[in-house]
Parts: sequence; C-alpha cells; structure tokens
Amino acid sequence: MRNLLYCFVVVCVVWAGCSNDSSPQKVDLSKREPARIMDADDAITYAYLPQYSHSVSYERHHLLVKYLEKETGYRIRQVFPDTFDEHMRMVGQGKVDISFSNPYVYVKMAHRYGEKAFAQVIESSGDKNFRGEIICRSDNTAIKTLEDCRGKRLIAVDTTSAGGYLYPMSKFYDHGITRRDFSEIEFAPGPGGKQEKVVLAVYAGQFDIGLIREGALGVVANKIDTGKIRVVAYSRYYPGWVYSARKDMNPEVLKKIEDVLFRLSPDTPEHRVILQKAHFLRVVPSRDMEFESVRKLINVLGIDLDK
Repeated sequence: MRNLLYCFVVVCVVWAGCSNDSSPQKVDLSKREPARIMDADDAITYAYLPQYSHSVSYERHHLLVKYLEKETGYRIRQVFPDTFDEHMRMVGQGKVDISFSNPYVYVKMAHRYGEKAFAQVIESSGDKNFRGEIICRSDNTAIKTLEDCRGKRLIAVDTTSAGGYLYPMSKFYDHGITRRDFSEIEFAPGPGGKQEKVVLAVYAGQFDIGLIREGALGVVANKIDTGKIRVVAYSRYYPGWVYSARKDMNPEVLKKIEDVLFRLSPDTPEHRVILQKAHFLRVVPSRDMEFESVRKLINVLGIDLDK
C-alpha cells in the first residue's frame, strides 16, 4: 500500500512539473518520506487501571475524556485493559499514552518502561493520599483484632494493587504478620471489578478477610448490605492515584494535556460535573520523587519490581 501511495505522489509531482501553468521542476527521488494515513490508532490513548469494572471506569471517566478532547483539540480514546498486568503490558508496548493508575503500578511501570508521573488527583476526601482497609463480615466473632487474622483465609484485589494489597499488607507487616501466617491467600479472579469481587467474596463467606482500598465499599452499596461488612483495620496513608505518560510522548502534546487537566475547577459548573463523575476534587501537578515512600514499602515487603 505504501509503495502504491509513493508512486501516486511521484506521478502527481511529475505531472505538475510538466503542466503549462508552471516551469519544469527537478524532483529529487532520494529525499522522500513514507505516506502516513490517519486512522483510529492516531488518537491519544487514555487508560484507567481496571480497579473496578469497565462500566464503572467508563462512567467515571468518559466526561473527562470528552473534556480533554474538546479543550486540547486532540482525538482521545479511552481503552479498557482487562487486568492490571494487561494495563502494564499495553504501556510497555506503547499502546497507552496517558495512564491513570495506582502508585504501586506506576512505580512498576516507571521502573520497567520509563513511565513519567505528571499529575495526581485530590480525592473526594480532600487529600491526594489514600489508605487500604482490612475487612471481614461484621458477624464474624472470631476476628476482632489484627492478631485474630492469623491462620485465616484472605482475598486481595491483585498483587499489583496499592489499596487492595500493598498498603493493607503493610499494616500486617507492621504487627509482625506476614504472608506465611495466613492459611490461604487468593486474588480476585477475572477482568476488572476486582475491588467489588473482594467485598462480595467476604460478604458471601468464601473468605474470612479481604483487602480493599478505602472507598470501595461504596461501589457495592447498591448490591449488598454494607452494614454486614466491618473494617478490622486501616493502613497508613500513602501517595494516591497518579497520571503518567509514556516516556517518548511528545512534550508539547503532554504539556497541553497537563494545562487542561490543571484548569479543572469545582467552582466552574461544567467542570464540577466532570470532577464529581470521576470522584476527584482537582488534578494537581506531581513528579516521580513523590512516590519514594511507595518504593520503600515495596522493598520492606520484599517485592521484586521485575516480576
């Protein structure tokens, strides 16, 4: 196809040089560029790490994506990786330009692929940091303290989840409880919606305890009686969700996207709707150095960023 396009261009140039309306022009065939056809792949791709189901990811971010398109003039397409690992693979393959991910996944992508943080969100709580929760059924009388979790069946979101694994697991480690102290550790199966799946598994009694991020219970409030779920303990607060860009992204394009994101204000009615849908208060500048506490935690837990 490229050869046909090139031949067509050459014929047009030669024809134009031989017309009566202009003088003959010399054509240097040694200088040429491949023809480029615009298609869907030319859109800037935007991916929300699938902590929730795809429908929730779309519902929360589709107005934001439309806003970015309108204000930047770029075509922006939201893509939906099925799993955390697939999200990272797509970043490594250059298939995701703008990534919205948890800080643990960001640190892994920065380590493996040179991903660069450029923004964080101020969450509905008013903070850009968040924490994890250790939950059980409220009628589980065998679990009242962290120490009671020893020997129990545990389900977590994903090995690369910050709020649904890394942060709450650090709470156990702070109290001398390690992975070996649980009778079973499983991770939520299937694509997307893993936070919900952890809550539902604990609710159904399939597991004694679950690890989720703070706020995840609200996502399933229309499915179950969340009063039957009790928070055993909270982790400390750590850095929150982050916007990052692939390492070779055009700096001018990225700067325009940054400026548009940072202009979002809850004081503007149109922006307020977008922010409320996304569960943000604002988007603020951020840089890689702000995630050093996450890197230290990864080292404490003995996690290999290359695995």
